[in-house]
Amino acid sequence: MNHGLDFDIEGKLREECGVFGIFDCDGGEVASTIYYGLFALQHRGQESCGIAVTDTEGPKGRVNAYKGMGLCNEVFTPEIIESLRGNIGVGHVRYSTAGSSTRENAQPLVLNYVKGALAMAHNGNLVNAPELRRELEYDGAIFQTTIDSEVIAYHIARERVKTNSVEAAAVNAMKKIVGAYSLVIMSPRKLIGARDPFGFKPLCIGRRDNAYILASESCALDTIGAEFIRDVKPGEIVTITKEGISSDTTLCPEEKSKEARCVFEYIYFARPDSVFDGVSVYHSRLCAGRALAMDSPVEADLVVGVPESGHGAALGFSLQSGIPYGTAFVKNSYVGRTFIRPKQSSRESSVRIKLNVLKEAVAGKRVIMIDDSIVRGTTSAIIVNMLREAGAKEVHVRISAPPFLHPCYFGTDIPDKDQLLAHNRTVEEIREFLGADSLSYLKLERLSELAEGLPICTACFSGNYPVDPPKEDIRGEYTR
Repeated sequence: MNHGLDFDIEGKLREECGVFGIFDCDGGEVASTIYYGLFALQHRGQESCGIAVTDTEGPKGRVNAYKGMGLCNEVFTPEIIESLRGNIGVGHVRYSTAGSSTRENAQPLVLNYVKGALAMAHNGNLVNAPELRRELEYDGAIFQTTIDSEVIAYHIARERVKTNSVEAAAVNAMKKIVGAYSLVIMSPRKLIGARDPFGFKPLCIGRRDNAYILASESCALDTIGAEFIRDVKPGEIVTITKEGISSDTTLCPEEKSKEARCVFEYIYFARPDSVFDGVSVYHSRLCAGRALAMDSPVEADLVVGVPESGHGAALGFSLQSGIPYGTAFVKNSYVGRTFIRPKQSSRESSVRIKLNVLKEAVAGKRVIMIDDSIVRGTTSAIIVNMLREAGAKEVHVRISAPPFLHPCYFGTDIPDKDQLLAHNRTVEEIREFLGADSLSYLKLERLSELAEGLPICTACFSGNYPVDPPKEDIRGEYTR
């Protein structure tokens, strides 16, 4: 069943979003800092973005918010940022795997209710969203969006009416929701961060002067000149007030083996300058490349990476094998994610607009081309052909991830099996499809090395889901 899943013009998978929050305890304006934080997280979502702020000394129901379709620099002007007055706020960049790509589904979500106002940004995907949504609808809830994030926000708001704090409400809501979520929640006087007990998605804490920050990736802290404090633990809820940070670990798993970080954060999604649960993403990619060189060696003259995420693994392959590392592709940085997407029949032209081959670098050489993944394979085949047209004598493809064999239900847009090139095909058949001289994937057992032994989710490769997949395919209707 085709849910209309899409890829960017490089044919890459897309992460669903990035979240950012800040509380300036000295009362300083935070909107511009959120903007720059989102800029650093733009790789996690290019479809829409938004910022919501409030003044912790002002009225409890007054939230200033603005969101729109497009990249941060397309949605926000200096005048808009100036109008968003407040010392506490949350921001969001989004890409939806399917469902409606509309301004209504952009985040942060803002709810006004009896206790004031609640603004929330969410990264991830719930597996029980349809049941929870139906339960709320039969109880009289009226939804404004088609995203599961609104289900979470509703449950937190409802629980807040029955509890004495928003963090207690978040604990109660987390007991009901199942799946992947990193949340940043703004209440009138508090900033709250929460991470699901599996730890699927990253979330970290930072500090700059007397301001505390929550962000999907540590690179956003570097961008705004903040100090990294630590990662939010899987299952943990952190609460930031003027008094500082407090933590609730009630829902943290007793056994570390119950955790399940998304391994694709290390392979592709996260920026290489980020550190995810103490593991350098850059180091993970070097490790993947070294493993490929050890397990799938080949004689060649040059190792190259497909921009951008292939570079780290290509360097690792080069360092391990001793084969020179070089640049074979020139990327057009001015083709943004808002590029008018051509039909599938003209995909080749879009790849060529995005990438061009340096003929002088590859002509007459045996080239090892490193990429992070193969999904449908169309783009990979075009790039292999581009290298051959540029005069490469041989093209050996090495992939720094195992073959995709199963769909993801936790926030990554890995499509149904029948759209995956590796499904029901041998490596040799895939090699023939790509037109490569040889093809090898990273071995499944190597994945734990990328995360330095931390428990990871490998479901898209192994079919071993850390939580039972939904009985109904949620990705077409209730996605973020």
